[in-house]
Amino acid sequence: MSAPRLLIEADQLIDGTGAAPLPHGAVLVEGERILAVGRQADLGRPEGARVIAAPPGATLMPGMADVHVHLAYSGITNKRAFRAELAELSYPAVALRAARYAQDTLRMGFTALRDMHAPGGAIIDLATSIAKGETVGPRIQACGRGLSVTGGHMDQPGWADHAEFRDLTQPCDGPEGFRLGARREIKRGAHFIKINSSCSAAHIPGRWDRQEMTDAEIRATCDEAHAWGMKVAAHTAGGDSLYATIVNGVDTVEHAHFTDPRIIEAMVKHGTYYVPTLLVNERNFDFTPEEQGASPESWRWLNASRVAKWRTLEAARAAGVKICAGTDAGYMIPHGPMNWREVQLLVQGGLTPLEAITAATATNHALLGIEAGRLQPGLLADLLLVDGDPLADISLLGLRDRLTVFKGGVQIA
Repeated sequence: MSAPRLLIEADQLIDGTGAAPLPHGAVLVEGERILAVGRQADLGRPEGARVIAAPPGATLMPGMADVHVHLAYSGITNKRAFRAELAELSYPAVALRAARYAQDTLRMGFTALRDMHAPGGAIIDLATSIAKGETVGPRIQACGRGLSVTGGHMDQPGWADHAEFRDLTQPCDGPEGFRLGARREIKRGAHFIKINSSCSAAHIPGRWDRQEMTDAEIRATCDEAHAWGMKVAAHTAGGDSLYATIVNGVDTVEHAHFTDPRIIEAMVKHGTYYVPTLLVNERNFDFTPEEQGASPESWRWLNASRVAKWRTLEAARAAGVKICAGTDAGYMIPHGPMNWREVQLLVQGGLTPLEAITAATATNHALLGIEAGRLQPGLLADLLLVDGDPLADISLLGLRDRLTVFKGGVQIA
């Protein structure tokens, strides 16, 4: 018995590859995959197919991905409350809450997510449950715990001497320590490895970045992950430490505010994906330093990075760097209603609306290695039907009542 067929017709198709939109197009879905794409006049209406004829002016495009989220966190804005949040939740409770966050994001057109750190294996288990069909949600790739030097970005001090947290972070030291850390996360079921190699230096006058991991530690982690066929993502700030991160083998750099021509050239040479996380930086300025609990030094760094990130985005686009869309949702950003704003900010930073949508679809899915993100036969039917033209008004991607979402050919919302 053949799989059920679904035909979706729309006045405009954006295929996700960067090609010009196709007018009066249609996508034929069989089971969970795309069977055919083309003009409505050419595809016709195959017998037995369920037909969805979108309203006039609608656009059919691939489902989007957000490649930098933290589903274990709520998006609370005060930094002290953010630190304390997981002290009050068991890891099963974290996973259950994260399921709701993931579903909220799926309903906004994001059919895939990359989770960039969570305690224990909470989000790895959520991703597995979704993949098995036990839980409704987007396709998730999770790193488990991010790897950090002892006392580093993801192993920060400040807790009372008597406080101890099991599996909250993954501190490592030395090349072999980081190899072991990568192996532990891979054993737990991680889909990729996250490191924290280049971090802010807000407290050091005259500097914006510092290198936490040694070159040998970065290289050892990348060698180990790559031997397992996995990518490595790195939290970065910029400068020499960012350059060292790139040349020692990481596949994606996150944030990466402070750059220069040498760094941009290295991204191009090594094929490094760039995830600028524009939204989280802008989100800082929706609140006062007092509301966030930010120190004067941190506030000065945030202002400097706010300026630098636009310069880096402009240079990366001009050089042909692979630009992705990732929000850092969970950190000052709620899951679901704001994720689309990263696409909007890419446009604000100089990308065309079509380029920004391509970043969130084809480029993001290429990074994830998921067979979606483009309207092409054989790929997964993860689709987004927009009531209107997002190329003319990108803010339509943020209007829940103007979106219809399909994952694997099944209408979600």
